[in-house]
Amino acid sequence: MAEVIGVRFKEVGKVYYFDPDGHVLKKGNRVIVETVRGVECGEVAMDNREIDDEQIVKPLKKLIRIADEKDIEQFLANKAKEKDAFAICQQKIANHGLDMKLVDVEYTFDGGKVLFYFTADGRVDFRELVKDLAGVFKTRIELRQIGVRDESKMLGGLGICGRPFCCSSFLGEFQPVSIKMAKEQGLSLNPTKISGACGRLMCCLKYEQNAYEHLLKITPKPGAIVETNEGAGTVTDFSLLTGKLKVQLHNNPDAQPKVFDRKEVKLVKDARIKVAKEEIEALKDIEG
Repeated sequence: MAEVIGVRFKEVGKVYYFDPDGHVLKKGNRVIVETVRGVECGEVAMDNREIDDEQIVKPLKKLIRIADEKDIEQFLANKAKEKDAFAICQQKIANHGLDMKLVDVEYTFDGGKVLFYFTADGRVDFRELVKDLAGVFKTRIELRQIGVRDESKMLGGLGICGRPFCCSSFLGEFQPVSIKMAKEQGLSLNPTKISGACGRLMCCLKYEQNAYEHLLKITPKPGAIVETNEGAGTVTDFSLLTGKLKVQLHNNPDAQPKVFDRKEVKLVKDARIKVAKEEIEALKDIEG
């Protein structure tokens, strides 16, 4: 076991563990820590607690200090400079005629590097742009290409549910979502209905997936052979949430399927829910 604090560097970003070095901290405290990018000012998102060593990426770096008034002033000054840097970079991109969209700008705490985040359809030769920006800002410049999901997280917005994007309001990290999840949840495989504003599968498909996986284990699927009190039959349709099954009885194949509760039938041979190759191909652009 090791005592740690959790620190994040963006409003809704990943939480990283640090050694509190004997300090007792509370959520919301500003702290100065060393990261792979150098010294940074972050916010405590998780106060002191002990966690298993297996959850720690070693070596665990120690807290440098609790941020003082001077540190906060420098942090806020960097935020102000980021707005100016954004406008300058946008103009430089236009001057160089580059097919890229600037999304965000970030100064490191010590001002030793400026990071420009952008999206583009393909690879962009921005070497001349970097030289131009370095001449303006007199510091190290890094241009980082990001995906559409990261862009949505940075910019924020409202989803089709009318609420702020999950990724920009509370999701620290993206969870993997797949076409198979949508299929298992009985959703229409219509890209406009299962994709978010970013054009990728909605993150919320992950939220109830564990419940659906449990229900799929205890519910015979379409194509399954079951034994009912009226004889054997094949499941033609089902409702996972209500547990109702439509069963075509083998002893009366011309009749309408009968409805049974999953507790009323005995499974003889189950079936599987499969995503057809043509469905995967048609929806490959919104997965991942």
